[in-house]
Amino acid sequence: MIGSASVLDLLCRELAGSPAGEAIEYSSYSSTCGRGTGCFAAGRGAKRLPTRPRSGLHHRPWTNTSASSRRDRPSSVPCLAWPRTRETRCRNGARTPAPPWVKLVIQIPCLNEREQLPVTLADLPRHVDGIDEIEIVVVDDGSTDGTSDEAAEFGVHHIVRFPRRRGLAVAFMAGIDASLRLGADVIVNMDADNQYRGADIARIVAPILRHEADVVIGDRQTDTIEHFSPLKRRLQRWGSACVRRVSGTAVADATSGFRAFGRRAAYQMFVHGRFSYTLETIIQGGRSGLVFEDVKLETNPTMRPSRLARSTAQYLGQSAGLLVRAHGMYRPVQTFAYLAATLFGCGVFLCGRFLFFYLLNPGYSGHTQSLVAGFGCAILSFLVALVAVLSDLLAANRRLIEDVLARVRRMDAELARAAIARGETLEGVKSTGATPWRKAPTP
Repeated sequence: MIGSASVLDLLCRELAGSPAGEAIEYSSYSSTCGRGTGCFAAGRGAKRLPTRPRSGLHHRPWTNTSASSRRDRPSSVPCLAWPRTRETRCRNGARTPAPPWVKLVIQIPCLNEREQLPVTLADLPRHVDGIDEIEIVVVDDGSTDGTSDEAAEFGVHHIVRFPRRRGLAVAFMAGIDASLRLGADVIVNMDADNQYRGADIARIVAPILRHEADVVIGDRQTDTIEHFSPLKRRLQRWGSACVRRVSGTAVADATSGFRAFGRRAAYQMFVHGRFSYTLETIIQGGRSGLVFEDVKLETNPTMRPSRLARSTAQYLGQSAGLLVRAHGMYRPVQTFAYLAATLFGCGVFLCGRFLFFYLLNPGYSGHTQSLVAGFGCAILSFLVALVAVLSDLLAANRRLIEDVLARVRRMDAELARAAIARGETLEGVKSTGATPWRKAPTP
């Protein structure tokens, strides 16, 4: 399968007549035209061809290859890495690229949050340093109390609604997909029960804006939360330690729902379960090479008990099953190798027990059960070892599929942004028409 970048590269070389070894720079998106693909610019020395507008696309004229025009664009940054750049004019009249327009989308999964949602929305900041535009996406997971109507009355910008309950993890992923299609550069996920403070959004997106992290998780400092019992605090520490070991990250609060994602990280996020997204996203992101960072924060007093699980025992059971499944999915060789080694050790022990008693009294044919069980464990260990090899091959296939899905998600987001620029509506996303919260223009 040829990626979109490779297709554009081949097309540029075909049009410009450049040799295969010559570098071609291209720009896949520009908000100055607002209609999708902006321009293709061949490398140094390649000839330029006039553009021909095609259906639904607006092409900018070819740029010249003079030294002054090349100085307007940093040579160390490819055109493809410039999302929605703006242009400004210096005093001498030359055009220079301005800092890119950064859009923040705050997604809030909801389930029967009509009473708590207005308090949460009122606490959200209208401006964040380093952010030019803010929009709110409410994901209604089949609420029956009119949560979507309350959100629309408050003035949120977009609503994603399920006709029936599908689970927190599914609602989370629906919000991620909607945010990417709406053109988000940074995505913040937070709960609707006003557990987190809106003022901390600026702190949680700062490492992403500084390009220091791909995912930032708010550390609630669970040892200091008053309504947490001593047992729950200890379980939080143990659970976070297990997630750190499985994911290879240093996340302090693994179950925190207050987290921020850069666009690159959001493209690579995939959740396979329905119960919760908190643990699996850390494990999957850590094994994918994403950079995680913690930001310590304080929480608001609780307004209602958690609805994720009916009891602590149910939550522990669901989380334990999710950890085992994620460990087997993202570390299959280690998972089945441990099991195979355990079975092989049991087989050796049982066979050794039979041999020990046989050498003490060769004429007595007892303890044959140990011999049979030992050989059974040894055979099972070899079968599990074969499963480990097969699971490693399946894991390699899964990584390739996830890479393809990430590329498809990127292409879908670019097409959706082009559709929005043409005034079309997005499927599955209801826009209320509320004006986005934009930064005041500088004089």
